[in-house]
Amino acid sequence: MDGGLPLVIAGIAAIAGGAINALAGGGTLITFPVLTALGLPAVVANVTNTVALCPGYFGAAWSQRSDLAGKAGELWIYIPLSLAGGILGGYLLLQSGEELFSELVPILILAASLLLAIQGPLNRRLLKRKVKEDKGIRAKINTAVLLFPAAIYGGYFGAGISVIILAVLGIFSRESLTKLNSIKQAIAFSVNIAAAVYFIFSSNVNWSFAAVMAAGALAGGFLGGRLAGAIKQETLRRIVVIIGVAVALAYWLA
Repeated sequence: MDGGLPLVIAGIAAIAGGAINALAGGGTLITFPVLTALGLPAVVANVTNTVALCPGYFGAAWSQRSDLAGKAGELWIYIPLSLAGGILGGYLLLQSGEELFSELVPILILAASLLLAIQGPLNRRLLKRKVKEDKGIRAKINTAVLLFPAAIYGGYFGAGISVIILAVLGIFSRESLTKLNSIKQAIAFSVNIAAAVYFIFSSNVNWSFAAVMAAGALAGGFLGGRLAGAIKQETLRRIVVIIGVAVALAYWLA
């Protein structure tokens, strides 16, 4: 494509992705395939997408900061591991090379789609649990052990990372879903920003796309927040899952 049309398309995709992330999650299943369809190599598309979505992750974490009251002790354990995992995941991505990562793309997209599919049942299960305050250090250590590989995945690809983090937190924690979501947002932002900062010092960021998409993701996040009461999350999630599976099949058949 010539001219500014690719940037316009990427910006529209980012608006859609930002809105979907705010409403149900899974925005990367929209933005990443669009970038590869616009001609970006898979690694460059993934790196650019990670950098572009940073403002959205920050906004989500900031909006739930009040729910993190009393969680400083846990965050001092989880955040450093999340940062280290995000950097390691980013390193592994750049070391993979274009050929290997391209072969993994359909598997990663399909896995992310399946993760998104279980998000609704996961949320309902967490809501039904008996809530109590976590006090044991062993549970926090066990959670941290599982969070580190999740963070590596988040730095490597990222789609579905929020579902993985929430599932890990829910294994050992008896906190409310609201509290778990706030911790999840802080961890997801840490993973994303660590990988993004690492990517910035590589030559794999397409800054034209990244800038347009960052603005689009912010606008989409705001739009998603305004539409939260008008659109059913489960319905939107199913649509994104179907799109993700279709995209994975398209990559396989390409």
